Amino acid sequence: MSSHETHTTSLYPEVDEATLAQLVEALESGDTTRLAPARAAEIEEARALVRFSPVRVPGAGGTELDGALWLHPGGRARPVVVMPSPWTHFGWLLYVAQATRFALRGYHVLAYTARGFGLSKGNVEVAGPLDVQDGIAALTYVLSRIEGETSGVGFLGDSYGSGISQLVAAHDPRVTAVVALSTWGDLGAAFYENETRHIAAVETLRKAADEKRLSEDTRTRFDNVRDNEDIEGTLEWARERSPIHHIEAINNREQPLPVLFANAWHETLFPTNQLLTMFNALTGPKRLLLSIGDHSGPEMSGIIGLPNRIWEDAHRWFDHHLLGVDTGIDLEDEVVTEIMWSKALEGQPTWGAVTGRTERLYLSAPQNGGDGILSDKPGAGGEVTFAAGTDTPATVADKIIGTGNAELAGNPKIYPTAEIKRAHAGVWATAPLPVPAKLRGVPRLHLTYTVDAAESTLIAYLFDVDAEDNAHIITHAPFTELRGESGRPVSVDIALQATGYDVRAGHRVMLVIDTIDPFYGDATVADSTISLALSDEDPSHLELPLS
Repeated sequence: MSSHETHTTSLYPEVDEATLAQLVEALESGDTTRLAPARAAEIEEARALVRFSPVRVPGAGGTELDGALWLHPGGRARPVVVMPSPWTHFGWLLYVAQATRFALRGYHVLAYTARGFGLSKGNVEVAGPLDVQDGIAALTYVLSRIEGETSGVGFLGDSYGSGISQLVAAHDPRVTAVVALSTWGDLGAAFYENETRHIAAVETLRKAADEKRLSEDTRTRFDNVRDNEDIEGTLEWARERSPIHHIEAINNREQPLPVLFANAWHETLFPTNQLLTMFNALTGPKRLLLSIGDHSGPEMSGIIGLPNRIWEDAHRWFDHHLLGVDTGIDLEDEVVTEIMWSKALEGQPTWGAVTGRTERLYLSAPQNGGDGILSDKPGAGGEVTFAAGTDTPATVADKIIGTGNAELAGNPKIYPTAEIKRAHAGVWATAPLPVPAKLRGVPRLHLTYTVDAAESTLIAYLFDVDAEDNAHIITHAPFTELRGESGRPVSVDIALQATGYDVRAGHRVMLVIDTIDPFYGDATVADSTISLALSDEDPSHLELPLS
C-alpha cells in the first residue's frame, strides 16, 4: 500500500500508514487478528455486507488513479459517496476507516487518490480542470460498477479533496450533497491575504508533495508566491480553482446543493475568513463547524478511526440528504462553534447571528513610557513609532499544524509579551477586564500610519494576556501596502481572522503590530520607521465582536 515516496513534511503527522494499511489488508483477506476488537468487528461486518476491492480508476485523458471500492450487491437503490484524497502521499488510504463506516450505513463508496499523489499517475494540478474532470470520471466509473439504481451522490473530501469536491459539484449536477473538511472557498485569498503572500503555507504544500510530480504550472505558481513574481497571473490561476468563483453554478442548480463545511479557528493553510465568504454566499442548505486547532486537526481522530464529532456530523449530513434518514440535522443551527478554551459548543442560526454586538476600543499613545492603551474613548492624539524590519516574539505560530495540534491537546503556545521589543512593535492593551469578554466573530482594525518608504507590511495580533504577562493568541491578520509614497499617510481597515474566544475576567486584551512574521512574505523595508497616528480626526481603533 505504500507509495514509496520520501517527504520532508506531512499534513497528517499523527497518521500511521501501517495501521491504516492493516485495515485494508483485513478488508481484503478477512484476517482481523491484528486489529483491536472494535475495529475487527467493523471489518467483519463490512465484509458480510459489501465487496471491497482496490481499483484503478480511469481519470481525465486516461490517467489512472489509485482507488478502492466498497460495493453493495444489487437490490434496493442506494446512494454513492465519492472521496477524493487529501494532499498526502497516503492517498485514499487516509479514508479507509470512514469509508468503511459509510459502507456499513448503506452507501456505495469510492475513495481515490488525486493525480500526482501516491500510486495515482499524473501531475499535481492543485484542483485544476484536470482534477475536476478526474472527479467527474471517478463518479462515472463507480456508477458503471453499481448493480441497481443510485439514489443520490455525495462528494466528501478532507483538505485537498474538499476543494475538489466543491468544484466537481459546481460542474456535475449528478452530485447532490457535499462535505468539505479543512477547506477553502477562495484559494487566491488563502495564498494572498490583504496583498500579503502566505509563503509558509505554500512552501508547506510544496514540501508535502513530491516535487518531481508537481506540474510545471503548479511549480511556477508556487515559485511566484515565494519569489513575489507575477502575482496577478497567479491570482487568475487560483480563480478557477476557487469554489467562490463558481458560486452561481452551485446556487443555480435545479435542486439546491446541501454543503457542510468544517474548519479550524487557527487554520494556517486556508484561513477562516475566505471560507466565510463562500459559506455566506451559498443559498442552499448549509452547515459550518468551526473548532479549536489547525488544518485537519479537529477531524484527525476520526481519520484514524476514533469517535469524532466532525465526522459524526458528516455522516448525519449525508444520512439526511442522501439516505433520507431523519437525523434532525436539518433543524439544527447552521453554525456551530467550539469556543477556546472552554471547548463549549455554541450554535447560531446564521453566521451573522454569531456576533451580538461590537465594542470599539481606541488606540491611545503610551504614557510614562508604558504601552499604549485600548480604551472606550479616543485619547489626546499623538503617535506610536517603531522601527520596521525586525521580527518579534509575536508570531502566528511556531509551526504550521504542529502548534494547532498542541492546542487540541490543551497546550496552546505561550507568548511572553514582555519579550516583545517595543522598539520594533506597537503594543496596546486594555486594563484587566472586570468581566469575561466573549469574542465571537471578526475583529476589525482601523489604522492610519506613515512610513518613510514606498512599501510596507504590518501584522496585527490580538492576544489574551494573564496577570504574569503571558499570552495566548486569539487571532491575527497581515496587511501590505504596495503603492504608497514615503511619508504619505496610509489609512487601512483590516479584518482579523474570525474567532470564538473567551477572555477571562482579570486578563487583558492586547494588540501588537509589527512588520515581520516568518509565515508571510513582506514588503517591509529594513530600518524604515512606522508611525501610527492616533489623532482625534480619524482615530485608530479596534472593533471587538462580542456575543
